[in-house]
Amino acid sequence: MTKLSVNINKIATLRNSRGGNMPNLIQFAKDAQRFGAEGITIHPRPDERHIRYQDAYDLLPEIYTEYNIEGNPIDKFVDLVINVKPTQVTLVPDSVDAITSNAGWDTIKHKDFLVEVIKEFKQNNIRTSIFVDPDLKQVEGAKATGTDRIELYTEAFAHQYGLGNASAVKPYKKCAELAYNIDLGINAGHDLSLDNIEFFKNNIPNLLEVSIGHALISESLYLGIENVINMYLRKLE
Repeated sequence: MTKLSVNINKIATLRNSRGGNMPNLIQFAKDAQRFGAEGITIHPRPDERHIRYQDAYDLLPEIYTEYNIEGNPIDKFVDLVINVKPTQVTLVPDSVDAITSNAGWDTIKHKDFLVEVIKEFKQNNIRTSIFVDPDLKQVEGAKATGTDRIELYTEAFAHQYGLGNASAVKPYKKCAELAYNIDLGINAGHDLSLDNIEFFKNNIPNLLEVSIGHALISESLYLGIENVINMYLRKLE
């Protein structure tokens, strides 16, 4: 079964909008796990506009499933991850002013940098994953960095699938097949939702984990968080 990691950034955004502690981010993470989520994902950014760096430390004793921290490996982020020691770190090439993640790594151009960063994380026994576009050359480049996994950036699939173009999953399937054959674990995320997750999962072999936040939280406004988590789990069986 593909694991569901719930990205709780949007809960932090809502909390920060009023300056207090409602909704309570820590309690939400605990509840999400209690409802069946198999992981919690956070993506702190330098301006801390949603997840704060302190949140990463506060969450640590409460996450008993998998703990995934995403982000651009600037010095501050690297220090945070090494101090917290989550289950997994996912490297994302965000620009400082990015609203959300919008591209995967050029694993060939940035090979030397990624090799150095990944080596440091692995020396601290932290599983590593690299955010990549569905491009076979970039998957091969990811292998050369020493990463444990890749996370397929699924925005293009989600957009095209929403337009009725089911064939948009094909490059993702090819990349997943290649990744498996060269001993890379396969994660996926970005704009996956209840509308497209089952089709995507059924077409991507050996999919280990999906990280879902924006759609899952939005769907929960209508359907309830416990119900939505279990709807995802059924579709990922």
